[in-house]
Amino acid sequence: MQNKLEKNPQKSVQIKNWPEKIRIFSGAQLKYLAFISMLIDHANKALIYPNLDGSAGLQIISDLFDILGRIAFPLFMFLLVEGYFKTRSRWKYLLYLLGFGVISEVPFDLFTTSQVFEPNWNNIMFTLAAVLITIWSIDTLREKMDRLPKLLWYLASVVIVAVMCFAAMNLGLDYEHHAILIGYFMYIFHQRYILSIPFSFLSMYKEPWALLGFALTLTYNGKRGRQYKIINYCFYPAHLLILGLLRLYLGI
Repeated sequence: MQNKLEKNPQKSVQIKNWPEKIRIFSGAQLKYLAFISMLIDHANKALIYPNLDGSAGLQIISDLFDILGRIAFPLFMFLLVEGYFKTRSRWKYLLYLLGFGVISEVPFDLFTTSQVFEPNWNNIMFTLAAVLITIWSIDTLREKMDRLPKLLWYLASVVIVAVMCFAAMNLGLDYEHHAILIGYFMYIFHQRYILSIPFSFLSMYKEPWALLGFALTLTYNGKRGRQYKIINYCFYPAHLLILGLLRLYLGI
């Protein structure tokens, strides 16, 4: 499939009107910040949560890790939507997400439940794949309905989002319907990205520190940056497996 960014260059996220001095991070740098945040969050949940025994010092560390851990998800969502417009092959992108979802499921289940297989809670790769399918479907429909009143397309997109939210909740995807809604808002406001932030934040208002992650998306400079494929491919399943095995070893 032809790269949509090449056909519609205006669809790259609108950053030119943001202050130059805050646009300091490439896509790769934001991704690795998200990795660090995710590692902090997962280490907190796997190793610190089970050992909270009233110790004030440990509780402070856990609370700090909770704050830092909320940065990751908004960044991953932002990079997914930006990647949708920039990837050379959306089919390969989708298969990559699904493939690593399968690879990561046993490590994810070990990390979350200390069980080898838990079908009621599935990892974030499947969630990202569901968001990609959602915005891809809506974008394809937009092209097919181009000659019709735009209101009809908006109404149809809401139906698609509702169906995908229902599916995400019933399939036990991590972040469930919140992820679908955030992906939708980031897609709809892609050309006026800053408008997506309040809607996206309201979609996960129970996690107030996620606002830090949404704020960091404004530092994106529009460049891909230097990518380290081994880290990109292995980090998610590898760190989950290590944390899961630690839980088993420590009996927590």
